[in-house]
Amino acid sequence: MGRPRKRKMVDFEHNVRHFKPSGTCLKELEEVNITIDELESLRLSYLEKMKQDAAAEKMQIHQSTFQRTLQRTVQKIADALVHGKSIRVEGGDYTMPGKDGTGPMGQGPVGGQNQGQGQTQGQGRGQRGFRGGKGAGTAGPGGECKCPNCGHEQAHEAGVPCPQVKCPECGTAMVRK
Repeated sequence: MGRPRKRKMVDFEHNVRHFKPSGTCLKELEEVNITIDELESLRLSYLEKMKQDAAAEKMQIHQSTFQRTLQRTVQKIADALVHGKSIRVEGGDYTMPGKDGTGPMGQGPVGGQNQGQGQTQGQGRGQRGFRGGKGAGTAGPGGECKCPNCGHEQAHEAGVPCPQVKCPECGTAMVRK
């Protein structure tokens, strides 16, 4: 078994979760999944114009990890744009600040220590744990992954984000239940 992934600090609340080419039904399109932490690397590099070492420090990861994450994100976006695929933003291995008024948009400190107050793992479509709503906190190693298309459920594999798992029934990216 490989080394577990390190969670990356994400200091930005992202509300838009899906992009698609116009004029085509979503069900007819292939989908590319970009995780919340991948989007954060893109945001820091291209919108905040941070150098990789500073952005990596902000995300609390090594510079080479940041570089690989950014490269993977750019490749996914290029694939979607060139081949007319939809882009879904969800999941990933990340931590968000707590909710005491000192984090992004007044939401909490960086690096909170308690699961219910400081750490959040990527959770599907952002209904849980992202804005402090129902089920805020960490999803933990247990639980299940569910197909949003056909409803198939299976046990969550620790260290593997559900969106990176394809449904064995229909091939759609799974989400955390």
